[in-house]
Amino acid sequence: MKLIRNILPLLFIAIAMNVNAQHSLKKLWSTDTVLNIPESVLSAKDVLYVSLIDGGAWTRDGKGGVGKLTKTGKIISQNWITGLNAPKGLGIYGDILYVADLDEVVEISISKGKIVRKLAIKDAENLNDITVDEKGVVYVSDTKKNCVFKVQNNKATLYLNSLKSANGLKAIGDKLYILTGDGMYVSEGGKKPVKICALEHGGDGIEPTGNGDFLVTEWLGYLYYVKKDGSKQLILDTHNSNNRTADIGYDASARTVYVPTFLGKSVVAYRVE
Repeated sequence: MKLIRNILPLLFIAIAMNVNAQHSLKKLWSTDTVLNIPESVLSAKDVLYVSLIDGGAWTRDGKGGVGKLTKTGKIISQNWITGLNAPKGLGIYGDILYVADLDEVVEISISKGKIVRKLAIKDAENLNDITVDEKGVVYVSDTKKNCVFKVQNNKATLYLNSLKSANGLKAIGDKLYILTGDGMYVSEGGKKPVKICALEHGGDGIEPTGNGDFLVTEWLGYLYYVKKDGSKQLILDTHNSNNRTADIGYDASARTVYVPTFLGKSVVAYRVE
């Protein structure tokens, strides 16, 4: 009993330290500053896909595309996919890479390296982020229309609305996590979203860390570690530079976050400590 009494306080201290643990980033690498306005990074098994706007952020100019990087920061190709307009969010399911492009969801066959379908979404204007659930259902945000569309069986329907400047999305099970112009929310099964935390400058990228917590960005140059209870810690601040923190990618097995810097024309990798 005496041994147990001596151990219990140590256990409580260890638990408290874990709950209140502070996180930090260790820079691993950065690409050369030659990427044409990288907006979103998606981490796949052995490669990184990067949406490249190139032209205007919301312009139908045909300059956009998707590039590929190695997970050590080597640029494989800036022109893997071309002919898009202002590509932003990326999602993947099986052999298909999904891209949000203005008012279309573009489907790319990864194995063939070419576009296989463009699904125009009626009434959409500024499609931004994309996420795909475990059943292959696609969700895409429209920042201008303040809503989220659901795409299933090549048919798009309105899923959630009244979401101020809806942007970052992540589907986990039957929950959809949403970043808006004022915070981070979660909707369970399409129900009214519940606010998790405030985001003073509006949310952009969101990635789960695998333990119920999240990495969340604000485009201006802020990256937060957001705990499941809604508390957040600023772990990266680049807002005084040209480097933005757009739609991040994350490799949970390597605890590595990939940050597209948008105007900084690079992707930077950090290990989450």
